[in-house]
Amino acid sequence: MELAHSLLLNEEALAQITEAKRPVFIFEWLRFLDKVLVAANKTDVKEKQKKLVEQLTGLISSSPGPPTRKLLAKNLAALYSIGDTFTVFQTLDKCNDIIKSKDDTAAYLPTKLAAVACVGAFYEKMGRMLGSAFPETVNNLLKSLKSAESQGRSEILMSLQKVLNGLGGAAASCHRDIYKNARSLLTDRSMAVRCAVAKCLLELQNEAVFMWTAELENVATLCFKALENSNYGVRVAVSKLLGTVMATALIPKQATVMRQNVKRATLEEVLELMATGFLRGGSGFLKSGGEMLKVGGSVNREVRVGVTQAYVVFVTTLGGQWLERNFATFLSHVLDLVSHPRATQTHVEAVYSRRCVSFILRATVGSLLGEKAQIAAAKDICQAIGKQMKAVEAVVNDANSENKAGAADVAASQHVMVCALQELGSLVQSLNATASPLIQEPSIGLLETVTSVLLHPSMAARLAAAWCLRCVAVALPFQLTPFLDRCAERLNNLKTSPEAVSGYSFAMAALLGGVHQCPLGIPHAKGKMVVSIAEDLLRTAAQNSRLSLQRTQAGWLLLGALMTLGPSVVRYHLPKMLLLWRNVFPRSLKELEAEKARGDSFTWQVTLEGRAGALCAMRSFVAHCPELLTEDVIRKLMTPIECAMTMMSHIPSVIKAHGAHLKASAAMVRLRLYDILALLPPKTYEGMESCIVAHFLYVILSLQPNSASGSGALEHDPSSIYLRIPAGEAVPGPLPLGVSVIDASVALFGVVFPHVSYKHRLQMLDHFAECVKQAKGVRQQAVQLNIFTAVLSALKGLAENKSTLGPEEVRKSALTLVMGALDNPNPILRCAAGEALGRMAQVVGEATFIARMAQYSFDKLKSARDVVSRTGHSLALGCLHRYVGGIGSGQHLKTSVSILLALAQDGTSPEVQTWSLHSLALIVDSSGPMYRGYVEPTLSLVLTLLLTVPPSHTEVHQCLGRCLGAIITTVGPELQGNGATISTIRSSCLVGCAITQDHSDSLVQAAAISCLQQLHMFAPRHVNLSSLVPSLCVHLCSSHLLLRRAAVACLRQLAQREAAEVCEYAMSLAKNAGDKENSGININTFTPGAGSRRDGHSRHQGVNITETGLEGVLFGMLDRETDRKLCSDIHDTLGHMLSSLAVENLSHWLMLCKDVLAASSDMSTAAPLGGGKDEESEKKDEMDDDTMFTTLGEEDKTKPSVAPRWATRVFAADCLCRVIMLCENANKAHFDLALARSARLKNPKNDFLVLHLSDLIRMAFMAATDHSNQLRMAGLQALEDIIKKFASVPEPEFPGHVILEQYQANVGAALRPAFSQDTPSDITAKACQVCSAWIGSGVVSDLNDLRRVHNLLVSSLDKVQAGKGSSSQLYRESATTMEKLAVLKAWAEVYVVAMKIKKEAETKPKRVLKSTEEDEDDFGTVDELPPDSLITLVQPELPSLSRLWLAALKDYALLTLPAEFATQLPPDGGAFYTPETIDTARLHYRNSWAPILHAVALWLNSTGFSASESTEETAAAMPNSQKRATSIMLNQTPGTPPTTKSLPELNKDRMHLILGVSIQFLCSPRPEEPVEHVTSCLQALHTLLDSPCARIHIAEDQLLGVELLSVLHRLLLTWDPTSVQLLVTGVVQQIVRAAQDYLQEKRNSLNEDDIGEKENPLALGEGGESGGLVPGKSLVFAAMELLMFILVRHMPHLSSKVSDSPSHIAAKSHLSEESARLVAATVTILSDLPSLCSPAGCMTVLPTILFLITRVLKETAVKSADNQVPPPVSAALQGIKTIVTLPTVKTDETQNQWASLIRSTLASILEYSQPEASKPVLDEVSVLTAIALFLWSASTEIIGVQSLQNGCINRFKNALNSSDPWVQAKCYQLLLSVFQHTNRALSTPYIHSLAPIMVEKLKAVERNRPTNNLELLAVQEGIKVLETLVALGEEQNRVQLLALLVPTLISYLLNENAFASASTASKDLHEFALQNLMHIGPLYPHAFKTVMGAAPELKTRLETAVRASQASKAKAAARQPPPTVHSTPTIKLKTSFF
Repeated sequence: MELAHSLLLNEEALAQITEAKRPVFIFEWLRFLDKVLVAANKTDVKEKQKKLVEQLTGLISSSPGPPTRKLLAKNLAALYSIGDTFTVFQTLDKCNDIIKSKDDTAAYLPTKLAAVACVGAFYEKMGRMLGSAFPETVNNLLKSLKSAESQGRSEILMSLQKVLNGLGGAAASCHRDIYKNARSLLTDRSMAVRCAVAKCLLELQNEAVFMWTAELENVATLCFKALENSNYGVRVAVSKLLGTVMATALIPKQATVMRQNVKRATLEEVLELMATGFLRGGSGFLKSGGEMLKVGGSVNREVRVGVTQAYVVFVTTLGGQWLERNFATFLSHVLDLVSHPRATQTHVEAVYSRRCVSFILRATVGSLLGEKAQIAAAKDICQAIGKQMKAVEAVVNDANSENKAGAADVAASQHVMVCALQELGSLVQSLNATASPLIQEPSIGLLETVTSVLLHPSMAARLAAAWCLRCVAVALPFQLTPFLDRCAERLNNLKTSPEAVSGYSFAMAALLGGVHQCPLGIPHAKGKMVVSIAEDLLRTAAQNSRLSLQRTQAGWLLLGALMTLGPSVVRYHLPKMLLLWRNVFPRSLKELEAEKARGDSFTWQVTLEGRAGALCAMRSFVAHCPELLTEDVIRKLMTPIECAMTMMSHIPSVIKAHGAHLKASAAMVRLRLYDILALLPPKTYEGMESCIVAHFLYVILSLQPNSASGSGALEHDPSSIYLRIPAGEAVPGPLPLGVSVIDASVALFGVVFPHVSYKHRLQMLDHFAECVKQAKGVRQQAVQLNIFTAVLSALKGLAENKSTLGPEEVRKSALTLVMGALDNPNPILRCAAGEALGRMAQVVGEATFIARMAQYSFDKLKSARDVVSRTGHSLALGCLHRYVGGIGSGQHLKTSVSILLALAQDGTSPEVQTWSLHSLALIVDSSGPMYRGYVEPTLSLVLTLLLTVPPSHTEVHQCLGRCLGAIITTVGPELQGNGATISTIRSSCLVGCAITQDHSDSLVQAAAISCLQQLHMFAPRHVNLSSLVPSLCVHLCSSHLLLRRAAVACLRQLAQREAAEVCEYAMSLAKNAGDKENSGININTFTPGAGSRRDGHSRHQGVNITETGLEGVLFGMLDRETDRKLCSDIHDTLGHMLSSLAVENLSHWLMLCKDVLAASSDMSTAAPLGGGKDEESEKKDEMDDDTMFTTLGEEDKTKPSVAPRWATRVFAADCLCRVIMLCENANKAHFDLALARSARLKNPKNDFLVLHLSDLIRMAFMAATDHSNQLRMAGLQALEDIIKKFASVPEPEFPGHVILEQYQANVGAALRPAFSQDTPSDITAKACQVCSAWIGSGVVSDLNDLRRVHNLLVSSLDKVQAGKGSSSQLYRESATTMEKLAVLKAWAEVYVVAMKIKKEAETKPKRVLKSTEEDEDDFGTVDELPPDSLITLVQPELPSLSRLWLAALKDYALLTLPAEFATQLPPDGGAFYTPETIDTARLHYRNSWAPILHAVALWLNSTGFSASESTEETAAAMPNSQKRATSIMLNQTPGTPPTTKSLPELNKDRMHLILGVSIQFLCSPRPEEPVEHVTSCLQALHTLLDSPCARIHIAEDQLLGVELLSVLHRLLLTWDPTSVQLLVTGVVQQIVRAAQDYLQEKRNSLNEDDIGEKENPLALGEGGESGGLVPGKSLVFAAMELLMFILVRHMPHLSSKVSDSPSHIAAKSHLSEESARLVAATVTILSDLPSLCSPAGCMTVLPTILFLITRVLKETAVKSADNQVPPPVSAALQGIKTIVTLPTVKTDETQNQWASLIRSTLASILEYSQPEASKPVLDEVSVLTAIALFLWSASTEIIGVQSLQNGCINRFKNALNSSDPWVQAKCYQLLLSVFQHTNRALSTPYIHSLAPIMVEKLKAVERNRPTNNLELLAVQEGIKVLETLVALGEEQNRVQLLALLVPTLISYLLNENAFASASTASKDLHEFALQNLMHIGPLYPHAFKTVMGAAPELKTRLETAVRASQASKAKAAARQPPPTVHSTPTIKLKTSFF
């Protein structure tokens, strides 16, 4: 596009393209111009302006379509405002001429409209510059307004609106004219015109004072009239006008007030006017009362809805503060509306009015008021309710004075009550725990007020009060149990009042229904209480006829509500329930017949109500306890159900006999029956289908529905008070009984139909057709609707059951029924018929059938001309494709598409266009890729229509949007391509999106957004975010939920990929808005409904992007939005932004969270930490005063209107935790203050989390001490995260301290409230976790400080010991379980840390505390915690703790038993759980057992299992309630005196418990288990096996060890972390050690007992005599399996299987540090295994073990730069040593095998060490060490094996000749050990072959003196070997040997001159040689002299050196330096192997 255009239109290109494509080409040029003009160079524009104006004005007369004219006008106006303005008047005149023209043809219309649009745009852009010409323009427009058709009228009105906007007050002279002309059009036929008038008048009222003074009443009347028969768009526009005018009348804008002396309206007058509309509609003003009552006729619904909306606009415009100040007045006014007789003429109308009033209250109070103001509003509502109730009570008590008016008042008051109570309930529920002051302040008396309404004479009011109580209880769960108790008590006391029985049972049912929303539940006993009350009510129902109805209803209602508590409660009451159900219905047909004969109408009514109630309770049971529905139970349920069905067939005769008033009760029974049948699986009522169907026909054809929309109310079905509310509804609103029965029967029909025989199906369908024929008029429509809904339901059921419709005649019957309705005038029926046709095709699924139906519709469409049949059949085609799918209907695709494309072009009937486009969209969607061939024609059609269809046909545009979206999806990822066709498709899609985006209708805009979203998904590069994001931000403040949803959904997708760009573009919007005053984008924060009122007309209402950016806006939206989906999308969007931006932009995000969280500090009682807030707030106050005066009530818009609500604050706290987590994965400096500071110095922009620590703590503190429980949880979680992440961060300025220390007080203060008496268990449990984290983190070094937090845990431990029954229970028992277990877990964690610290302290070398002697004041070292201080805190509690821990473990062990052992569980629960709450308790045990297990293991280990549990102590420490439990725990029957078990038995039990729990868990830890559980469990095992008692236990029973090893092996297969593997190897080692110790014991005892016997103690051990190991029984085998697995996991090439597989590339990676440690540990254990075997066993395992060890040595002995020995190597060497020196193997039988094993091992080591070019350099030292080990320890096996000897000598030679001095040094050391070997036969060959080489090497040193310590070390080691050789030689050879050594040493001496200049290494060599010579001389005096005598030059050198050394010593002695210690060689072997 850009290529085709400069600024000017490329006319040559335009001429070349076809006529059809020109409009698109022009439109694209205008779009391009629109973007370019703003950015272009001014001179450039001025140069081309003349030509541009020509081109643009030329386009006016080329009849452009609606979107084109809009853009054209915009561009012309922009051009003039940027370039020169002198020709503007010419252009304006041209336009005026076109408008004046008398040409009225349709072809000329677009040109006229374009001219009108241009005029409007000019004035909007240039305003007063054109002031002189405006009267003429306005007159001209008004003149043509009179004669124009509807499109023209709306366009002219829109232009007038723009003229008014541009001129402002300057147009005053024309205001009256415009008003007069526009006024009459408010009731225009065309809806689009009405909208335009409303918008025009809205603009007018900004300046025209008369509209809201003198004309106010007329404007109101006009608006009411405009609302009659209006659509949604009109209602929005008119209500906005009405609301704004009323608000302005009340509080005018300052500018106009200054100008004229205005009489302001009072609030009463304004409200009175609005009420007129609500009560009377557009029919004129209220006459006097009497007259009014005479006039019948109810208000048109549209008017009432419109006025309702206007109320909301009125309040929103005046703002939250106004509402706060005037709430009481407003409330009483709104409630008066609903008590007015005009609003409640019929029941349905009354319900509708209530819905309206509730909407007004919800929309204002719910979103405009902050939490404080909402609490105040709730108080006002309470007072209103109280006042009403007093009036009612007066009337009721005054019953004798036949007061007619009073009765009417009571009837009216019920509606007031319902509205007030519902709003009160919603308020409390949205406030959640923040509402606690409302309940706690006695002066408000909320509860008293609400419960008083439970006695209201009207059922609706009683139900509303019950609902309100449920809301309060859900918001404040601690009130739930007390409420229930109070209601139960009142019910008992007031049994004789019908209202009380009904009211209190409603309340109890509602409360029980709310339990599922309270995670902590209610005590189990409450269920028993409810059952007994209900039983009592049902039993006494018959005693008093005045009460029998209420008692029956109440009893069953309570039982139905009880069922919602779920199976865990109901299980206990089921037998009783089944009995009750059986007794309600007659047992047999005989009884049924007998029943019919007797009874009067009242007894029948009671009976029917009772049966309806029973069925209702059954339904509740089936819905809420599916787990209890066994075959048996279903069978028992079916008896009463079958009876009920039989009874229903007798009912008509009963009604005939006793009167029609029984109809309602009978309908109720029917409804309940259908409900329960639909829930039961159909196979349960096989054989009864025909009976059900007969019923069904009766219903479907007997009742006709009225429109029931908006008439849902609680009183229609009281049982809905305890059911779960469908998502998205605030209050349940069941539909009226008649409608509900039909709905239920239709649902049931769908379930039953698939199970009915074909014969019955045919009968029914024929019957349906018959009924349709017979019915007439309105009734026919109703019957048909019912029938179609039923048929659809049935077909859907068939499709879901995958069954077929049946044989030909059934199909035929169905088809005739359906086809007949395809051309029914009622659009709903046509839709149903189309759907049914599609479903039928789906169910039949035969190609011929589908073809027949498609062909029928094709033929009809080709011939039909009427709208009805064209729409019906086009939909039928769409549905066919939709349900059969693209493959099934492929062959009809071409025909269908061509027909629909043709229909869509029918401009004469928008209706046909809409239906055909809708069908087209269905086809595109369902055909998928098969549609690809039709994309181009469809797209070009869509574009053409978008450019030509008038915008007032919104439905067409909506369908076009849908088609566009479907096409984009079809083309899909191809859209990224660059081919010519794809580029065209893509640009067409983008143009389409641009047009729909600019449409005025919200639905169309939403469709555009979702199209762009799709495009962005497939071709992200081509979607221009810089324009998309700002437009989305504008929509975020739209008043249309749909648009907000679409915008957020789109942002969510964009933020996933490009969060940074999104935020940037959003911020640019804010900047631009600042530059352009009147761009209509207001930067006012957070006011949803209205922008600042000055630009109230502008389409973008207040885009509130301030410096907090888009994130801030989204956080603000969370406070106002109630839509679930929208909120969750906002959460996701913020989440994506957070994860990609937070780390780079920390302070911004933390500030955001902090601002949101800080809102809680003004609510919460806790004082904020810093005092810095006060001055700021004072400044704010002063500023407020100033603005008050200047703006005259215009509220200060810059402040957010609502402080963040609790849910948003919880989200902010979660964000905080996420930020911490993100930083953890980002950069170390986030958690290191020193690093962070240095990085900050380098670049001040760097930002690190640790620098914000005080903010983090403060935010967590604010959250943790809030009113709201959810927020407290989130705060404690954040606190825990902070403690865990920052505990070890040091404070650089105070070494030895950590950074968190300064926040001790805050942490303590945040935790303390969580341990108070009234805190819910879940919060206390969380706080315990934080406590243990804090105590265990080691932050606090002072014991006294630690005590503060520690005391909290101690106090909660007392609570735990208090036992089960003591505390007053508010929540269910498992809540107590949770709390107690959390406390025990916290203690366990603290104890584990304490023991770890203690252990570390014991292993550390003791440091001498110098400070104590030198100076007492120096506390430098005192700050460190003494190592055992934590233990001193835990110690006193240990006796009770250990007991409780064991009890908890025992519980856990029982609870993890599989279900089949359920009978073995103790009947009255365990130490901490009750049997009723077993399922929920399991979860809590699962969370806390691991640390407890670890603690128990530590405790047992530290006491060495010596602590016996004396039962007396235990009994003394426990209250009575637990004694029973204890005796059960110790497996005794209560009552027998407890027998104390002996300690060994006890210990055995404990061992079984711990091993049992561990093995059970480790067998199959679920993947979602935290890794901490696994590690805790393994550590516990490790600790346990430290103690001898446990070792004996596990070694005695070898199978136990084997089992444990195989479980650990399984664990390794599923858990990868190295930490887990290390722990596993630790446990394996412990097991092996235990077995070793045990075997040793056995061998020793054998040795002692029978030395003389033949029994060989060594033959003990695995493998016995034969050497066979049995897998599954052998410990050694199990261990080897496991160790092999670990080795192969870390060194895959060890396994031939792995290394031979083709996928394995032989890349040897370097082992990580952890892997190296692991391999080392495994090798160590491997080498320990042979000691568990008998000699024969050893021969079985050794080959494998030696192979593995030598391979590990080969793989890991790689040379490293720093000559470190890696752990695996030292472990391998150590292992070789262990094995080679095994005592057990050298028996006669195994001797030869052993020798060959040893030889082959050495051979393979020699082979591995062959130097090869390809391999990494081997570490010669390790190989030599291994060789030396063999030579040294296994000499006997090796001596005389020539090949091995040669190999070994070679390796040593290579090492001696190595260039690396380190290798030489080590080689000398090893040779030394070999040479010294006692077995001369071994050492001699080595001495002979290696000594000469050594001497040569050492002699050579003289010429090449050492330059560094390493070289020096090598020489020194070599000399040591030579000296040893001298010592080893016989006396006669000594002289020759010394003749080698002494000259070598002397050659190392330096003369004096050389000495001065030599290097340190060289000097050290000199010293070393001198000392050795001085040492040798005295040792062998004779030989030494001989040698010296033979060489005089040696002698002189030696003497010189000695003298020099003595001289230097003398000098040194004179200076008296401290004596130097002779430095030892710097490097030693890590492990000495000899």
